[in-house]
Amino acid sequence: MAIVETLVAALQPWADFYGHNKAVQAGVEFLHVGALLVGGGFAIASDRAALRALSADLEQKKHVLRDFSSIHTPVLIALTVSVISGVTMLASDVGTFLVSPVYWTKMTLVLLLLINGYLVKRADEKLNADPSPGNRAWKHFKFSSIASITLWLSTTLAGVILLNS
Repeated sequence: MAIVETLVAALQPWADFYGHNKAVQAGVEFLHVGALLVGGGFAIASDRAALRALSADLEQKKHVLRDFSSIHTPVLIALTVSVISGVTMLASDVGTFLVSPVYWTKMTLVLLLLINGYLVKRADEKLNADPSPGNRAWKHFKFSSIASITLWLSTTLAGVILLNS
């Protein structure tokens, strides 16, 4: 645990500042939760539209694909804000978080969310190139949309558990 102890000592000035400044705590936590709300909200709404479009006609599918493609950037920006604010919160109590199984569960879920985002983007690109009903990418698109909804909600649950543990 020498590494954790070294990090705790190195980050103690930040931990003290953060721990004694409620405005900073509130601001960082708002950025973190707000980014998850925006990114997850956009993603889940898009995933829902994607799942509904699976049984729609080709024109509706093309429309959903166009909308879906435009969502990636705001979701990535929101994830970036969430990661930066999350690292800031981690630095405020590194000794607690780095040894927490809940923290590592949440980080695993975030990693899976990023991987899934990459996979859904690839499926989206393939479908934009060929949106025909026979394209196997529709199956990947469906799976990735379901996985996305599940991962956003699971990540949020892990965050709530982490804050209350």
